[in-house]
Amino acid sequence: MTLAPGLRSQLLIMVEREDIATKIGSGDVPVLATPRLLALAEMATVQAVRGHLRPGETSVGTRVELEHLAASPVGSHIEITVELTEVEGRRLVFGFLARDRTTLVGKGTIERMVVDREKFLGRLATR
Repeated sequence: MTLAPGLRSQLLIMVEREDIATKIGSGDVPVLATPRLLALAEMATVQAVRGHLRPGETSVGTRVELEHLAASPVGSHIEITVELTEVEGRRLVFGFLARDRTTLVGKGTIERMVVDREKFLGRLATR
């Protein structure tokens, strides 16, 4: 594993109808849904560590802190930036920011754990 603080990744999306709260069921207004914002931020963390893990390793989400600060209607362009801020053994902590052209839309932290994919899946099979 070659992970160190400072590792960054970015995603740029345009809010589509599939991303809005009314479509996802998390609200009744046609703006970027909070669960979708979180999924995009997590996607960026996965993208950040891709290529930095050993063969057979993956990472799984374990903890999230999210502040959804501003509404984003369909057609908005949102940039999500994640940065690895802490590496403690297998535990990875990312900070993230989501911005449109003028506004901070959301921010938070995502913790992930590096795991052996086969062992992780094997434990599921025994439950």
